[in-house]
Amino acid sequence: MLRVGLTGGIGSGKSTVAQRFRELGAVVIDADQVAREVVAPDSTGLAAIRQRFGDAVMAPDGSLDRGALGEIVFADAQARKDLEAITHPLIGARTRSLVDSAAPEAIVVHEVPLLVELDMAAAYHLTVVVGADDDIRMARLTGARGFTESDALARIAAQAGDRARRAAADAWLDNNGTVEGLLAQVDVLWWDRIVGFNDNLMTGSRSHPLEIPTLVPYDDSWPWAAARLIRRVTVALGDRAVAVEHIGSTSVPGLIAKDVIDLQVGVRLLADADDAAFVKALADKGFPRSAGDDHASDTALPWIDDATLWRKRFHGGADPGRIVRVHVRATDGPAWRYALLLRDWLRAEAGERDAYAVKRRLAQPATTTADYVEAKGLWIVGACARADAWARHTGWTRR
Repeated sequence: MLRVGLTGGIGSGKSTVAQRFRELGAVVIDADQVAREVVAPDSTGLAAIRQRFGDAVMAPDGSLDRGALGEIVFADAQARKDLEAITHPLIGARTRSLVDSAAPEAIVVHEVPLLVELDMAAAYHLTVVVGADDDIRMARLTGARGFTESDALARIAAQAGDRARRAAADAWLDNNGTVEGLLAQVDVLWWDRIVGFNDNLMTGSRSHPLEIPTLVPYDDSWPWAAARLIRRVTVALGDRAVAVEHIGSTSVPGLIAKDVIDLQVGVRLLADADDAAFVKALADKGFPRSAGDDHASDTALPWIDDATLWRKRFHGGADPGRIVRVHVRATDGPAWRYALLLRDWLRAEAGERDAYAVKRRLAQPATTTADYVEAKGLWIVGACARADAWARHTGWTRR
């Protein structure tokens, strides 16, 4: 079951997107609707609120007077915590019930207005953000929705800004234009990415890069993508992972690279990565281990030629829209150390970074991935020797 988090600022158009996902076949769970359900008349939630806050928060028809309750909790931090202690467990339980009632192969879209503010992105396989400029959102709020200008400004200011939302977004839907344009983006996202992601998740398959490697200019979004993926892996593995790091070419600012995010997961013993719970935790989060990957290994350096020290486990990302490679290595092994050393060395040494970029461009034309890796390997041996010298000179140590 693929779980998609859907969010956006007030007036951005996320409800329109949610409705389109319903039409396409998703099971949509509206967090606001769930929050209303758990405090509906005659509910245990409403009874608990009445007991804590008294009849002053009750409307004449026996429903919750949200305005009266709001005045209390926004002025009193302890009152707000008390309210959250009542409602949050109920909302969580109801949400889990709705998810559990969906078919195993379903695509579940969870519409959460405050997903970014509550730091919930790691709970989903994919986070979709609907974005629109503030002036456009203001026009929508003060027009069709009847907000006063001051109220609309206050609502927008109280929520996360675009920078935080973009950092959380695996997919960004631009809603500065027409409804038709927005719906077209949703359809493309659904058919080109979400459906394939769910299929891969159900079959334990990973997405693969193009056979002919393509180098692209450095992308400022790569660190954000890596941070999201690291958070998901960390949540999935908990203390089974000693550390999770962004490595490889996309981790070096300014370096041309294939549009592939490489992550390194550190374990105390490589055998820990073969535990069934470890493998399942990564697969359930969208990082399956494919057949044959139990015997993966890095190429040994001439001065550390014991092949057993270079063994690793390999997982790939199931998301067709973001190619990910997850290298699981023992933290006391040489491969763990050199992955971090090369990254930090290239970050620090602009001359080496630029020379490497030139060599990569020369190695790229008309080569398969296997040819490209072989050509790159010749450079790696010399680079590791120079990086070792740099580490001794600077006092660099692995994390």
